[in-house]
Amino acid sequence: MKKALLALPLIMASTSASAELYFQDYSLTLLRGYDYELGDPKRWVGTFEYVNDASWGDTFFFADRLVSDNGDTEIYGEFSPRFHFMKVDNGPLKALNVATTWEFNTVSNGFSQDNFLLGVGSSWNIPFFRHFGANVYQRFNDHRSNTQQLTLTWGVAVPFSKTEILFDGFMDWESGTGSHSNNLNFTPQIKIDVAPWVSIPGKLYLGFEYVHWNNKFGVKGVNERNWNALVKYHF
Repeated sequence: MKKALLALPLIMASTSASAELYFQDYSLTLLRGYDYELGDPKRWVGTFEYVNDASWGDTFFFADRLVSDNGDTEIYGEFSPRFHFMKVDNGPLKALNVATTWEFNTVSNGFSQDNFLLGVGSSWNIPFFRHFGANVYQRFNDHRSNTQQLTLTWGVAVPFSKTEILFDGFMDWESGTGSHSNNLNFTPQIKIDVAPWVSIPGKLYLGFEYVHWNNKFGVKGVNERNWNALVKYHF
């Protein structure tokens, strides 16, 4: 079953390879935080991100490299293509999608996992929002019973002088099962593009990320409240 779920987005993406690409973006982010739960509280996180928007749907990919002050390391990433099955020209709803995600994770202590998500996604036109999306998934988990997940993503840009302040982020809510508690991860970022002031191409954001995670990883009572300093460059 999981092999079939992994193959689904790859097959659909290959059949859409010749479709029109409207937008794509690459970025690198560096985070530094001191209040991580479950492991060393002090960590550096480097992130590579890729996002696109095309006639067939959209794609979001990221890979995190986490390095703790105690020497522990971890790689975590997600590959999330969505495929349109209905598009709307006017109105608040832009599109309904087949939403898929592959979560992959390896830790220096030997732990690894591959989780697969399949569901329905939506894209919305909301005043003042650069983008807004909502996805509902069935999760097919590697090391525990399957669960359900709701994911929201958003971005709001506010003009400031000759640049912009960007407020974006995501919220994941996952249902519980057995000893795995339901959990809520609300992670916004607020940042300002300083590239126009330092005369470099692309966008260079400075700001903060805040992690508000109740029952982190489904561990009841483990609640993370974690501010990270942020540098992000789009090229």
